[in-house]
Amino acid sequence: MKKASVGIFILSILLLAIGLIIVMSASSTFSETKFDSTFRMFGSHVAKVAIGIICLLACTFIDYRLYKKIIKVGFLATVVLLVITLFIASNVKGAGRWIHLGFFTFQPSDIAKYALIMYLAALIERKGDDIKDLKKGFLPCLVWILLVAGLVIIQPNVSNGALILGISLIVLFVGNAQWKHVAITGVIGIACIALVILVYPHARARISSFISPENNHQVQQAIIGLGSGGLQGVGVGHSRQNNLFLPESYGDFIFAICGEELGFIGSILIMSLFVLFFFLGLVIAKKAPDKFGQILAFGISFTILVYACVNMAVASGAFPTTGLPLPFISYGGTSTFVVCGATGILINIGIVNSAVLKARAAQPAGAMR
Repeated sequence: MKKASVGIFILSILLLAIGLIIVMSASSTFSETKFDSTFRMFGSHVAKVAIGIICLLACTFIDYRLYKKIIKVGFLATVVLLVITLFIASNVKGAGRWIHLGFFTFQPSDIAKYALIMYLAALIERKGDDIKDLKKGFLPCLVWILLVAGLVIIQPNVSNGALILGISLIVLFVGNAQWKHVAITGVIGIACIALVILVYPHARARISSFISPENNHQVQQAIIGLGSGGLQGVGVGHSRQNNLFLPESYGDFIFAICGEELGFIGSILIMSLFVLFFFLGLVIAKKAPDKFGQILAFGISFTILVYACVNMAVASGAFPTTGLPLPFISYGGTSTFVVCGATGILINIGIVNSAVLKARAAQPAGAMR
């Protein structure tokens, strides 16, 4: 189990390092244009990654079982924060997702998705076999899922809200909820998301541009970047797309720069790192000492994999534009802090399980004495 935890730690640092290298290249021209300093944004990202690593290490050494005692209050505080976001958040690109505190800007939905997973893990453990019962187990959990997903969707942040809903339903299924409850809710959820897309003009525009990609400049430039990288890439720092051809080249579309500079081989390597991350997360989840740890470990590793896959699919034109960052790699603060903190919790689950197994192994010897 310790090997899985060490593996998760190494993968996290490696992905953060790749992010630093690519952000330095992808942000250089935009940073020079906006701030008259080539490495202004890179320097900011270095500071954020450093804080992220501190979050990772801090959460690594906090026993994850302590969260069961505070998660209800923490989760409710997160819900309140989402409600506050609707009234005081700054409007960016048509959506009010960010709260500015002067010296710090953060996106509450990044915190909410992991807080929800942790709360669901606690509920699933507490309800036990009642999770199979529609009224006693499934519906009480679903209420909280719909509340969080709904608050995110009306920001509006439809793609993030839809992913939160989908991931949470999978977590319930893994937690032993009946598949028919999950499936019916999923179908209804898809229908509701479709209706929401019809309501919001920006969501309709994204679906329209996905159907007709020739009208989406961002996706076209991303595909050009991925294609021009060839097998081995043009080399780090030699991207052409970062010269303001590709908007958000350092953020939501950073995978296109990865493909351009590192090539097909580098892109496959990055994908493989996320898949390996999820596999090691499953190993930790399978051997976790309690239901809470099992569901939490699965939820964290699965969420990171899903968001990585969606981001890479968007950059390759295989999925509608979402505005979601690539975990560990994209430029950003809140996303980096929260993902690193969640990873630290995942590592701790593995560490605690290792300690539990050692204690159990030593118990017979102690009893013999």
